Amino acid sequence: QLQLVESGGDLVQPGGSLRLSCAVSGFTLESYAIGWFRQAPGKEREGVQCISSSGGGTDYARSVKGRFTISRDNAKNTVYLQMNSLKPEDTAVYYCAVQSADGQLLSLCVFPLFYRYFSSWGQGTQVTVSS
Repeated sequence: QLQLVESGGDLVQPGGSLRLSCAVSGFTLESYAIGWFRQAPGKEREGVQCISSSGGGTDYARSVKGRFTISRDNAKNTVYLQMNSLKPEDTAVYYCAVQSADGQLLSLCVFPLFYRYFSSWGQGTQVTVSS
């Protein structure tokens, strides 16, 4: 059974940093692309970044360009999202999920990042940026 569990969310001051983790089980992480999304209250779930099975990470959301970095450690079955220079507008619940289409898990990220093309969502982790 595929399972993704996010962790690392916290309350942080503007300008601070956090590293989110997405621990996966039930499948071979190294074979699939993983995406990070976020959802603020009253807003649609937004794609943030995606990393392919080969490890190529791609900035997607312009608002996080140069501040967020996605990475993966296949040996630990974990994908990370390093978030620096955090802003109040980064406040949201952050989710990870597996890139998929027509019921198949994919090894490459598909752009634009659209939440309906991801599956096996975790429960999310809350990030709050506030002074």
